[in-house]
Amino acid sequence: MAYTFTKVHHDGRDDVVAVEEPLEIRVDGRPLTVTMRTPGHDEELALGFLYGEGLIETPREAGPTEDFAGNIVEVAGPLARDPGERRFYTTSSCGVCGKGALEQVAVHSAALPEGPTVPRALLAALPDRLVQPAFERTGGAHATGLFSADGELLLAREDVGRHNAMDKVIGRALLDGLVPLGERILCVSGRLSFELVQKAAVAGAPILVGVGAASSLAISLADDRGMTLCGFARRGRTNVYTRPERVRDD
Repeated sequence: MAYTFTKVHHDGRDDVVAVEEPLEIRVDGRPLTVTMRTPGHDEELALGFLYGEGLIETPREAGPTEDFAGNIVEVAGPLARDPGERRFYTTSSCGVCGKGALEQVAVHSAALPEGPTVPRALLAALPDRLVQPAFERTGGAHATGLFSADGELLLAREDVGRHNAMDKVIGRALLDGLVPLGERILCVSGRLSFELVQKAAVAGAPILVGVGAASSLAISLADDRGMTLCGFARRGRTNVYTRPERVRDD
């Protein structure tokens, strides 16, 4: 059983904090990456990560090994391409850390579809529809949600790492046959970074919404990939940084 939070004692009282542990992803027995994550939905995390890196194109069998208290996930190969000497160690705060050059960061993705046209008010309301039980208990978890074009929450995942939460959602969507996400919307609970835009683009999501700010590189990448990027989605408002033709002001 995976525990997403645990109790600690400080200042004379008990508190609840999010769990952070390493996860090693292996493909056909070969170690590929280690990421710091909140345990739970590890198979989804592994598949979402590999898909976002362009290393798999279809669902695969994936499951935990008996080693190291379940902190290893084995994925069936082969990979779609040779990862070469790319370094993949990732922290809970950075999904591209450890990669030593720009060409190691960029991942090719197909052109995004036209996608749905959505009211601005609906996009602004999506963060309030995210299910975040770990955040409510600990205040230390990020969330990603996959929504239909009419704002229905299809699935949500939490993790101490923004990129891990995104990978878990994409991994689950891949297993459920929902990828590419051409008529759906992704929403994240924090800021919008380059790595989140890239993962969303590879998964074919035409719209990405975030509660927080967008970085300059995230905006540039979203515009290049044809993605509608919306930040500061809160209190009924949102900023539309790129491709506003998918947003209706009605």
